[in-house]
Amino acid sequence: MIRFISLFFVLVSELCFAQSRFTPQALTNVNSLYDEQNPIISPDGNTLYFTVVGHPKNLEGKKAVGDIWFSRWQGQNWSVPIHAGASLNASGFNSIAGFSADGNAVFLMNHYAKDKEVASQGISVSTKSENGWTFPENIRIPYFLNKSLLISGYVSEDGSILLYSAEGYETVGVEDLYVSIKGIDGSWSEPKSLGPSINSTFQELCPSLSADKTTLYFSSNKPGGFGSYDVYKSKRQDDSWSNWSTPENLGAAVNTEGRELYFRSFNNESVTLYTTTSSSNEYGDVKLYQVNADSTSQKPSVKIEKPDNGTIILTGRISNSKNASGVEADLQLKADANYVVRSASTGLYEVQVKPSQSYTLKIEAAGYITLLEKIDLTKLNSTKIELNFKLQPIEIGVSVNLKSVLFKVSESTLLADSYDELNTVVDLMKVNPKLEIELGGHTDSRGNARLNQKLSQERVDKVKAYLVSKGINANRIQGKGYGGKQPIAIGDSEENRRLNRRVEFTILKD
Repeated sequence: MIRFISLFFVLVSELCFAQSRFTPQALTNVNSLYDEQNPIISPDGNTLYFTVVGHPKNLEGKKAVGDIWFSRWQGQNWSVPIHAGASLNASGFNSIAGFSADGNAVFLMNHYAKDKEVASQGISVSTKSENGWTFPENIRIPYFLNKSLLISGYVSEDGSILLYSAEGYETVGVEDLYVSIKGIDGSWSEPKSLGPSINSTFQELCPSLSADKTTLYFSSNKPGGFGSYDVYKSKRQDDSWSNWSTPENLGAAVNTEGRELYFRSFNNESVTLYTTTSSSNEYGDVKLYQVNADSTSQKPSVKIEKPDNGTIILTGRISNSKNASGVEADLQLKADANYVVRSASTGLYEVQVKPSQSYTLKIEAAGYITLLEKIDLTKLNSTKIELNFKLQPIEIGVSVNLKSVLFKVSESTLLADSYDELNTVVDLMKVNPKLEIELGGHTDSRGNARLNQKLSQERVDKVKAYLVSKGINANRIQGKGYGGKQPIAIGDSEENRRLNRRVEFTILKD
């Protein structure tokens, strides 16, 4: 599964905020040798907040995933950044999603707990007092789930809409975009996926809305962009929040071969904040972009050239899914030619491949569950694409969804595309001879519950039989059909039903 590990940020031209107006100027004091992310300006325009990764003065030092800092406008430039303190920072990635219209409340993409680790997920709100920001109050959002290490989000100016990226119940690939709506009684709705028009099997991150709530901006590393992560926009077609126009890449005026993220508009959309790594040694720099009064934008042109040798570069990082540490691994790409790469101890890799092909990607590392993915580069229009991966350690209790193991409709007959992934399970169990697993079969909730349970058991038995036929001792494999009793996606849409129809395995002994 493709994952984004280290968040970096974006832009195109640098400007500085001067109270009610903007003039071109680099944010010299704000940007540093560290990674600046998630920029947002307070409603009065006097304070710029952002998240910094790797700073030695973060609460947990350089190992901190990211702390909130701020700079104040001094009339001609921004002040030297100041750490926001313990009130706005906890364990994990800390970031601001938005402010109330009067600036007296700030929404945070985290839950907070005094004197202990944060045990739950969601958003929270802190209010302004004479002594600064109060300790955040956690906001309950039913069925809120994020299995990714990082999260990005946006709260609308009236405080009624939350958009966020996460690996949740309905995620189709890796991080997807979700929406939760605040009701008239003050409660928040169950998160809902923005749907297949927006979410892909790649990563969708850093959502934001126009002031009228009709235009969505977000970043994605899906093929077809200018390089790593590009900014896209899409128009909402109705009030369902799942019907969107085809996302439009903002083009070379905004997107580069670097990472463009956190595209946010302010001051009636006359100015936009975002971050980029295009000229910052792979770290994000905060920048501002202004739209002039005549509606023409001061965007520099960016020249994108194709490699002379007719190849593209795949690059990224392989990490431990539990702690984000780099993993040394064998990465193998197969099409009409094979490419085999051994990543460095930091998990970094880089390989040149032929464009206009589909590849099967296999990542193996001692002590980790093998990862198998299909990568379609047939529509890629860039010289370089970044793909980051997380490997799950082999540990008791770890569950793996075998997404490519598929059956004929209402039958237990395996489809041919299932065997590549089943063979990776065979190889994993041969390399780890003490490994014991339970296979779990799941259907959607439609139809007769008893027949669903029977079908799921038959499918599990078929998978077990295949593994045994390849030399795995049957005593190492348990199997159980659960029918539709354990859904991973809530709702009765066809997409949710597809997600609930699955086979997975859980490690019982390692």
